[in-house]
Amino acid sequence: MRITEITDRDPALLEQLLEVWESSVRATHLFLSERDIQDIKKYVPQALKEIPHLVIVENQDRVPVGFMGIVEQHLEMLFISGMERGKGSGKALLRYGIEKYAVNDLAVNEQNPLAKGFYEHMGFKIYNRTDRDEQGNPYPLLYMSRPFRSGRVADQTDAQP
Repeated sequence: MRITEITDRDPALLEQLLEVWESSVRATHLFLSERDIQDIKKYVPQALKEIPHLVIVENQDRVPVGFMGIVEQHLEMLFISGMERGKGSGKALLRYGIEKYAVNDLAVNEQNPLAKGFYEHMGFKIYNRTDRDEQGNPYPLLYMSRPFRSGRVADQTDAQP
């Protein structure tokens, strides 16, 4: 597994990341219809081009299997290919984001309980909920943050039950 920050966002890489995104969404966002997926998919390449910090994780063959996007200290996106879920790529990416960019907050779909559980395992706690996503769709969002302790970012052992 190799983690790389991407500055050159060439079309071939963006196409690979779009495939990762779709595979991830199909494995985790079971609340979305096919039409929803196709509608959202149109905007993903532009989001990947514009995100200030784009970080990918590659498998042993140097093929991207996941990525995250960060804006300041906010985790804007994290997607792992459906075939790679549960192998540590998401944890490695998030730890990288926490260590390098002090990522301390994010939003996750409430209807994606596996992602919610993952972020809780990584030390994030819910501090707010909305009935709709940022586009006004009826997909509730959970806003989560990591507590700070003693002037440092808390690690998962600091999480309180």
